[in-house]
Formats: sequence, structure tokens, C-alpha cells
Amino acid sequence: MLPPLDAFLPELQYQTARSSGPGGQNVNKVESKVELRFRVADSAVLNDEQKQRLLEKLASKLTSEGELLVTSQEDRSQGRNKELAQQKFYELLTKALHRPKARKATKPSKGAVRKRLESKKKHGDKKSNRGRVDF
Repeated sequence: MLPPLDAFLPELQYQTARSSGPGGQNVNKVESKVELRFRVADSAVLNDEQKQRLLEKLASKLTSEGELLVTSQEDRSQGRNKELAQQKFYELLTKALHRPKARKATKPSKGAVRKRLESKKKHGDKKSNRGRVDF
């Protein structure tokens, strides 16, 4: 079970930069882009199994130092971008740690098998009745 987002907040590091998004002249002078960094291996919130799963599942999103990097620059406000980056981060963790339900193999019922075979037989008879007629 994944802990709430609040548990991760002390372990998150933030870095700001100038955004390329909306904002007019504001873009040129305000650092509204937010980069969120999270060191998976050093986390005290996650257990070893969860850390290993994250390192496998999110390998393409990790830096060479093993940091998960999430950026947000959709909004003009740095505060809003920080919130959006936190949401993206938590969604990434949730998806990566989700274990799909194991599929149980089932057999078709006897009635379904019988019905399928009868249908095949009927279709075969229909085809075998086609063809040349001798007089």
C-alpha cells in the first residue's frame, strides 16, 4: 500500500527555471517551471520491495544518479506548477506500484463446448450440401 503524498514531501527536492509556457513577458523574468527530484534508493517512506519495483518500472524516467525527475510548466504560477508536479509524481508512483490482478485460467462449460461443436457440424453440413448435382 502506498503512503499518502504528505509522507513524501520531506524527501522531495525542488528546482525552478524559466518556463517556456504561457505568460507573455512574465516568462522572461519569472521562474515558474518546477522540477521535482526524488531519490528512490534513499527513501525512508518506501520499503525495499517498493524501491526495487520503482527502479525497474521507472528506469527510463530515472537520472543516472537514480533520481526520479518530474517537471511541470503548464501554469503561470510557480506554486500551481509545484502542486501539479507533486500530483504527477504521486500518479507515477501509484501506477508503477500497482500490481495487476492475476488472471485465472477457466474452462468453457460443457454446454458451451457442445453448442460450439453443434454449430460447427451444422455449418459443415451446409457447406457439404453445396456443389454439383448429378441427374
